[in-house]
Amino acid sequence: MPIEKQQSRDAAANRQSAIGNRPFIEVSAGLVFRAGKLLITQRRAGAHLGGLWEFPGGKREPGETFEECLVRELREELGIEIIVGEILESLTHDYPEKSVHLKFFCCRWRQGEPQTLGCADFRWILGPELNDYKFPAADAQLLKLLRDRPQIWV
Repeated sequence: MPIEKQQSRDAAANRQSAIGNRPFIEVSAGLVFRAGKLLITQRRAGAHLGGLWEFPGGKREPGETFEECLVRELREELGIEIIVGEILESLTHDYPEKSVHLKFFCCRWRQGEPQTLGCADFRWILGPELNDYKFPAADAQLLKLLRDRPQIWV
């Protein structure tokens, strides 16, 4: 999708959320695969949804594309370099205190071993292990997709 069209859609989503009097946050998350395993990170205890597991990423800054955000966030939070691929899922989830628009991208690990620079912990997991970790409600749709499409894991 052309960047201008995406920015227009994002602006429309921001206006819609503002009507609901709830902060609206845009988040880019990576499904980072390496040797058939997926990288997940654990949120720090004091953070929103602390202790839960998630797909690494973070908040998009003004003027930044979702892809640029993802590269920056994984460098800052984990000290790794990735190659951002296609978008796998895009969704908006409403929490009582805020709305979150998430874009999940398939990524390939390029270099650097993950470190806990901006997270409590991390794991490289296999598909069947997804059930062993508790994720935020916003990730439910994506988790189902990951379970139903094992070909993504190669």
